[in-house]
Amino acid sequence: MKEIKFRLFGNILGGEMHVAEVNVNGEVITPNYSLNDSLLTVPLKNPLQPKDTITLSMDFELEVPQSVELNYGVQAYYDDVLALAHAYPMIAVYDDEGWNAEIPPQSGDVTYADMSFFIVTVEAPKGVTLVGSGREINHNESGNRQTVRYEAGPVRDFYLAASPEYEVFTKEVDGVTLRFYTRDYLQAGAESALDVAARAIEVYGKRYAPYPYTELDFVSTPTYALGIEYPGMIAITEWIVEPDQFYLEGTVAHEVGHQWFYNLVGNDQLDDPWLDESLTQFATLQYFTDTYGQSGSAGFRQDLEGRWNSIGQEEIPVGLPVKEYSNEEYSGIVYGRGGLFFEALREEMGEENFDVFIKNYVKNNAWDIATPEKLQTAAEAQCGCNLTPIFEKWIFP
Repeated sequence: MKEIKFRLFGNILGGEMHVAEVNVNGEVITPNYSLNDSLLTVPLKNPLQPKDTITLSMDFELEVPQSVELNYGVQAYYDDVLALAHAYPMIAVYDDEGWNAEIPPQSGDVTYADMSFFIVTVEAPKGVTLVGSGREINHNESGNRQTVRYEAGPVRDFYLAASPEYEVFTKEVDGVTLRFYTRDYLQAGAESALDVAARAIEVYGKRYAPYPYTELDFVSTPTYALGIEYPGMIAITEWIVEPDQFYLEGTVAHEVGHQWFYNLVGNDQLDDPWLDESLTQFATLQYFTDTYGQSGSAGFRQDLEGRWNSIGQEEIPVGLPVKEYSNEEYSGIVYGRGGLFFEALREEMGEENFDVFIKNYVKNNAWDIATPEKLQTAAEAQCGCNLTPIFEKWIFP
């Protein structure tokens, strides 16, 4: 490996990220920039051999936008809430395609990441409530400042949110601590969301694999999306944090599902968005089925059908990259038709075979990157059948 590539997402999310003092094994290196300064390439004087290691360090600063107009406000300071997603130079994934680097479309997720371990120390004003990925290991206060150390991993990203307005509401379920950080007047909605999360962890734990961490945090933010998933953390838009709010239960169940499909089992979210979004929609369908029976199943299935109906049930392949869909098609196909595909696949395989297949798929791809080929191969291995016709009908162009 003759170079290492980093993504500087701040430069395409409405802010500015500047890097300085790039060092490889203590030696200063001059990096190169491309993709509107969102890709930093660090050349290596000595190519990195398999199983060798290097120590790479850099200084960076980020100017955060004060609006939520770009990419749903994942990186912004707005209405007394600081949301810091992808706020550091992220190593790009190197796979069979080489380095994965492109300017992501606005309609989908921006990252595609391997698992990493993080140790993050945050210094902030004392009156601000901080919420970070992983576990809070140390918390010290001095004067009007606080210093907090987080450790997280394996995770695909590190997320930090902060607000002087946050209060925390807590629930315990099966050894997992659930917390919702939001404004005090939203307590009823936060507690309702935690109840949904507890049920979802139970459903997905039985159907796929145990939840992989000891904590799951929720934060309310002024994001344009209903919810956004991060490893061990979920951002929920503030306006739906109300008990019995129509969107709240479905959004929480969906985002909790991403802890299995996106985080535990990773995928290329730009080229294969259906592997996390469509599968998580199906997981949400299973949540409603297991929680409410046939009426719950029918209700959420109606939502999937409604999304597909919004584009006239066009039989556009589910397995396209994000950039090949319009915004309407992305919602209708990946979130609608894609969820219905897994229902059709279950019917084709038989429910018992399907349930075993999906557990094995999670087990064999945990902490790794899944591909469409891996999913189809795992399904065919379980049922002993040729599933190419159904994949060609629904998934592949």
